[in-house]
Amino acid sequence: MKHLIVSLLASIIIAPVVYGQDDEIRSHEIGLSFNLFDFKTAELIRTTSLNAVIRDKTFGDEKSPGIGLHYFKGLKKHIDFGASLNASYLNQTLPGKTDPTDRYMFQLEATAQFKMVSDNYWFQPFLIGGIGAQKYYVYYGAYMPLGVGLNINFFHEGRLFINSTYRVPITTGTVNYHFMHAFGIAGRITKKKEPVIIPPPPPPVVAPKDSDNDGITDDKDKCPNQPGVAKYEGCPVPDTDKDGINDENDKCPTVAGLAKYEGCPIPDTDNDGINDEEDKCPNQPGVARYQGCPVPDTDGDGVNDEEDKCPKVAGPADNFGCPIIGIKSYEIVFKTGSAVLLSKGKPILDTVVAYLKRNPDVEVTIDGHTDNTGSDKVNNPLSVKRAEATKKYLVSKGIDADRLVTAGFGSTQPVADNKTKEGRQKNRRIEIKIKG
Repeated sequence: MKHLIVSLLASIIIAPVVYGQDDEIRSHEIGLSFNLFDFKTAELIRTTSLNAVIRDKTFGDEKSPGIGLHYFKGLKKHIDFGASLNASYLNQTLPGKTDPTDRYMFQLEATAQFKMVSDNYWFQPFLIGGIGAQKYYVYYGAYMPLGVGLNINFFHEGRLFINSTYRVPITTGTVNYHFMHAFGIAGRITKKKEPVIIPPPPPPVVAPKDSDNDGITDDKDKCPNQPGVAKYEGCPVPDTDKDGINDENDKCPTVAGLAKYEGCPIPDTDNDGINDEEDKCPNQPGVARYQGCPVPDTDGDGVNDEEDKCPKVAGPADNFGCPIIGIKSYEIVFKTGSAVLLSKGKPILDTVVAYLKRNPDVEVTIDGHTDNTGSDKVNNPLSVKRAEATKKYLVSKGIDADRLVTAGFGSTQPVADNKTKEGRQKNRRIEIKIKG
């Protein structure tokens, strides 16, 4: 039974906000009523008949007074939602119960009022149907209120109402059949929605047509669909070079330019093809990859860094910007007839090590040569082995082997006369050169 009461309370809260409101739908109202509860007449009707009660005029003369608090809200034009809380102090004997003393009875109910006419009428008869919950003493029960009523709409902000309902028990052990007659008044709790009055539109104003809205009417405008100025009879100021700067303000009217330069192109002072706004060296011809500046020459040797294999050490252009390395065989000493490097030949190679460490980007060739003593079958492999021995020494000192390329030429490239002892000594050599 308690769950039923909770459900009724929920329906009271939810139902009024689900629907809209218009002028013929009842607004939110609360009301107060004086009630009369009649259990005797209902008992006589059930024990005899309604015809017998009317014919014999045996209506019950025991009616218990009470009061009611009501809430109303229109759901549709002819349907209202109602919620009521009724209270009375009375004496009734429930079926199977023996409690003859007076007790309080409370009733909570939700109903629908089916109106014959809308709220625009003064007299508004209606039918009632719904469901209710009752507490009498310690007993809870449920019933259905069914009946008729009449709203009397004498004044705008409220109404009188009269209704009579027959309460049919759902829980027959805790509720008796009975009538309840209510007389009350209800008043609006929200303001009446005022009608929205839309003023009529002003009469149209007929004015000369100006299609391009430039202030020059079409009958005087030579360019009626393009905004212009009076000086050019409604046409725009011309822009011969189409750079967005009209000829009157353009110092270069036939060459497209920028407003910043009064309609002229961005200047290129050094004529290197890079305009001054993007040129970091505007007075010195340069290239785009260096933002208009020349390719740098860090060591100032006349060979720019992009072509200089030793960009931090000056050297001639024919040696790729690097210092010339020239090492001769009589300065690099090998054991006679072999590729074993002797100690007294190592100091000159140490100078090469120092140079290569200072210039980590330099690669060199190590070429081995012999005189014409002996056959090529011996000299050619010997020249290669001595070049490889030289490379091995340089690698042992921390030089990357990938920077060193070896080759052997035997006696094919003499630099002196092999007929003399001095000439043959010069021809037996190791040449270390910058790799091209």
